[in-house]
Amino acid sequence: MTSPVPASLGLSPAEVTAVLEAAAMAPSVHNSQPWRFRVLPDRIELHADLTRRLPATDPGDKELRLACGAALTNLRVALEGLGIRPLVTLLPRTAGGQALAVVRYGGHVTPNDQLMDLRRAIPMRHTHRKPFRDTPVTPNQLSHLVRAAQSERSWLHPITDHAQRARLHSLVLRAHQVQLASPEFRAELERWTGHSGNRPDGVPARSAGPAPEAQDHWVLRDYSGGQAKPRVAGKDFEHEPLIVAVCSYYDGKLAELHAGQAMQRVLLTATTLGLSASFLTQPIEVLACRDELRRLLGAGITAQTILRVGHGSPVAPTPRRPVADLLIDAAPVLPGGTP
Repeated sequence: MTSPVPASLGLSPAEVTAVLEAAAMAPSVHNSQPWRFRVLPDRIELHADLTRRLPATDPGDKELRLACGAALTNLRVALEGLGIRPLVTLLPRTAGGQALAVVRYGGHVTPNDQLMDLRRAIPMRHTHRKPFRDTPVTPNQLSHLVRAAQSERSWLHPITDHAQRARLHSLVLRAHQVQLASPEFRAELERWTGHSGNRPDGVPARSAGPAPEAQDHWVLRDYSGGQAKPRVAGKDFEHEPLIVAVCSYYDGKLAELHAGQAMQRVLLTATTLGLSASFLTQPIEVLACRDELRRLLGAGITAQTILRVGHGSPVAPTPRRPVADLLIDAAPVLPGGTP
């Protein structure tokens, strides 16, 4: 049976399929998986799938581009795991200006142990919507996460000051209330979450975690679609998890792609350290709160997403679309390599 995935970058169709499967394991809002790939002999293009936009949750597609940046990190790590150094161009002028990134062959690389740890972490990383254990993240673990973000031209800002955490919590709560007051947001959340697991996207009830309750301090969004099981006594969400903001040094599409790559490298690094994470994206998604968040963090950095990090228990993975559904048909390649 002929593979729907062509060979590329000197890799066989099976190897390219594995690379794309790894890329598609990236996180995205409501597990919308808003990416597609165009595979040509000399390159792999990453495109946004605008049919999977979430206009009520993510106006402006900021988090869509973060998700695509995360998929790009997975793709790069998977290529390096196969001995290929990826040469990446962000927002290229080729491909009619439609691609978010183009990855070409940049030579051979010998993967080291750290890289292979990240590669193994790709299928192990899952968004953790359950309570964390009461075990703090150590300063050494946090330093590894900070370095992971720095390696992707971004900054990881820990929210540790008590007053700053209180102001951030107020922002999260206010943004959450703004969203719940929107019928469009509620309909979008219902459409993508709490389903029975018979579709290859969205957040099924088995992966949703428990429904938040009044005493839960940081976790507010209910992904269960009303199907969450009753809470076990003593299993409240932790009161003081590690809260970090993945930040860029400027704003715009390019910054969002860099921050998405940093976010995923932080998440993969956390996985190698035995840590779990989930997202607190409400202040990013509500413009008025986003502006206030920028003032809270100070000049020089722009928060692109906020993570809750801690020690979690095993969680069910969210489903993934088959690679064949992610492919963009390749147009004939003209002399000079231009389609």
